[in-house]
Amino acid sequence: MPANDYVRARIDPAIKNEAAAVLATMGLTVSDLCRMALARVAHEKRLPFSDDIPNALTRETIEKAERGEEIFHAKDAEDLFRQLGI
Repeated sequence: MPANDYVRARIDPAIKNEAAAVLATMGLTVSDLCRMALARVAHEKRLPFSDDIPNALTRETIEKAERGEEIFHAKDAEDLFRQLGI
């Protein structure tokens, strides 16, 4: 199938250059990657990579846990449920 359409995207030049260098080690160009990614999206009807980026609430919860805040300690499931009021 001939490639005769164009896609334009605005991107940070440093990111583009770093990605281009990595792709070059694989024998690929940025255009090659774009074609591959779009073909995969069209075929699989989903993103070609993990899209499980945490939302704001999840990020806040992770940060609190890393600081040791709002951590529940329980000796068993029954004790945890009691502490949580469920």
